[in-house]
Amino acid sequence: MTREADGRTWLTARRLRAHGMLLGLVLWSVYLWTLATPGWRDRNGNLKGTDFLHFYTLGCLAAEHRGADLYDMNAPSALAAQRVPDAAGIRYLPLYPPQVSILFAPLAHFSYGSALAIWWGFGTVIYGVSCFAVWRVCPELRNCSWTVALLAVAFPAFFYLIAWGQTAALALAFFTLAFLLLRQRRAFLAGLAFGCLAFKPQLGLAVAVVFVAVGAWRIVAGAVLSAAAQLSAGVFYYGMEPLRTWLRMLSGVRRVLPWFEPRPYQTHCLRTFWSMILPWQSVSFALYVISALLVLGVTVTIWLRPVPLSLRYSALLLATILVAPHLTVYDLVILAPAVLLVADWLLTVNSAAATRRMGSLVYLIYVLPLLGPLARWTHVQLSVIAMVALLYFIVLASYGRQGKALTTNDTKVHEGLPC
Repeated sequence: MTREADGRTWLTARRLRAHGMLLGLVLWSVYLWTLATPGWRDRNGNLKGTDFLHFYTLGCLAAEHRGADLYDMNAPSALAAQRVPDAAGIRYLPLYPPQVSILFAPLAHFSYGSALAIWWGFGTVIYGVSCFAVWRVCPELRNCSWTVALLAVAFPAFFYLIAWGQTAALALAFFTLAFLLLRQRRAFLAGLAFGCLAFKPQLGLAVAVVFVAVGAWRIVAGAVLSAAAQLSAGVFYYGMEPLRTWLRMLSGVRRVLPWFEPRPYQTHCLRTFWSMILPWQSVSFALYVISALLVLGVTVTIWLRPVPLSLRYSALLLATILVAPHLTVYDLVILAPAVLLVADWLLTVNSAAATRRMGSLVYLIYVLPLLGPLARWTHVQLSVIAMVALLYFIVLASYGRQGKALTTNDTKVHEGLPC
């Protein structure tokens, strides 16, 4: 965000506010109109809350200590139809670890509608607090509070998070907490926050590889301890069998991915980027592995350079999205800190070219999830290209090729991380 008078970029604060207001009004007014129907089916015939039904059903199973039914697709489906008659016939592939059901057990004491309202409110509060916490440590954005707030409300990833009733707000909270702890050089505590991503293990892949590669052993130790504690909660509650069943399901997840991803155009990662372009599964998967390794290598390089934490962490979040084996549109909400951090850094850069290029890419990453359905016909997920391009410019910046020396007082993240 820059002032219109400086002429460095078309992304002026005034223009961003206008775009954010228009986008927010369209998204949320259309969504409210879609929900304004009798019963639990919206105007498109989808269940209101969408994926929340799955979590609600898991919570009901947990409240009844039915651990043996967590990974039986028939039992949750029957229970869902019993609690929400309009949900008859809806089935979900159970791939969440056992402890997730315990989180939702308290909501089982409410009706579906009340539980959904509570969950929507919970996710909104987490998202708002996370954005506010990151904005507070972005000094260049202090005078853009209304612009930031407006864009946060209109963020398409946040819209999808609410519309799908998903859990990505929790992942955002853990990523935000880890960032704030890294700023304070509390590596072990940051690792504890990263380990909480065990409920969505695909979001921990890049984190694990990067911090092991750079030798950040305090972070790794904290993450291992936290993840083990979270998994142990499920064992203490149900016993070992549900955890064994979950691990067996994960081992065969590649065979069920087509069923798990009925709308690949709503996914935004390298694996589905290649699978939508190429019809040959073995070739597309090989390209995914190669490109994921390249992304991870670039991210490790950035973390080994004397780069501000804001850019390092933005690169880590981009890599998290890109290399995840399964990444649906609502998970893009974890990029909210990256959008803020890169925008804040760009306001300190003395290169008009860098501001235009990277600022435009941040803008595209913000809005392109809305164009995801176009990939049904083009077979090209443009958001993935934009994320790879932004990661490329961050690595250029790490070598001082984007206009400003990167020697700020937050370069050294913590004692256990080589710089």
